[in-house]
Amino acid sequence: MTYAPVGIKCPEHAAVGTAKPSVQRTVRQTKGRILGLDGPATVALVVINVAVYLITVAQGAGLNNPGGRLMSDGYLLGAAIDINGQWYRLVTSMFLHGSIIHLAFNMFALFWLGTVVEQALGTWRYLLVYFVSGVAGSAGALVLSGPLTPTVGASGAIYGVLGALLILEYLTTGSFAGQALGIILLNLMITLTVPNISLGGHLGGLVGGILSTFCLMHFRFDRRRWLAPVSALLVGVAALAVAYIRVRGYGQY
Repeated sequence: MTYAPVGIKCPEHAAVGTAKPSVQRTVRQTKGRILGLDGPATVALVVINVAVYLITVAQGAGLNNPGGRLMSDGYLLGAAIDINGQWYRLVTSMFLHGSIIHLAFNMFALFWLGTVVEQALGTWRYLLVYFVSGVAGSAGALVLSGPLTPTVGASGAIYGVLGALLILEYLTTGSFAGQALGIILLNLMITLTVPNISLGGHLGGLVGGILSTFCLMHFRFDRRRWLAPVSALLVGVAALAVAYIRVRGYGQY
């Protein structure tokens, strides 16, 4: 038996009147949680990025001048993808950084934003959004850069996390005019004013994060729950298609 405000009920009737799960209710439940190890995937991603950077520092020419085999084999390069079929660069470039400042800013943003989004989406859905956004960011970088322009950084995936936060905030408040949009606009201003920042990577990651998160949340409480991860994965497939169309013919360079 279950003790209720109106008396004792059996388990079947105790659930009557209980609010059904919804996207808005799920998002609200994340408020007030303490940041930190509540986001294990985010912490793991930060650790991996830092470890990879230390390896490139050891192989390169110092703390602020990473390089070596891991860097040359992993950064995003359109010509290498077309000539050698090195599609893995769309993912490996997400874990490489060009300087200690580059790494520090990205890891701060990843930890600050990622823990919140991971708590709201759950670890596996969060990782799906992160990697789909990273691939979309790589595709965007290829679209707006030349075939011999190397690109590195986790910022495409991080912009995807920002896009996820925008959707989650909208589902909670019913408005896009919130903190997430302000952070996005501020970072886009920095992207446009600071040289050597990949605008295509940032925009691609942002679009990937928005679309994949929308798919996950739209189908989360549908009877066809399998549509949530499948539709999010299709966003990544679309990004791969964009990258493929862009790099075709780069071999002539």
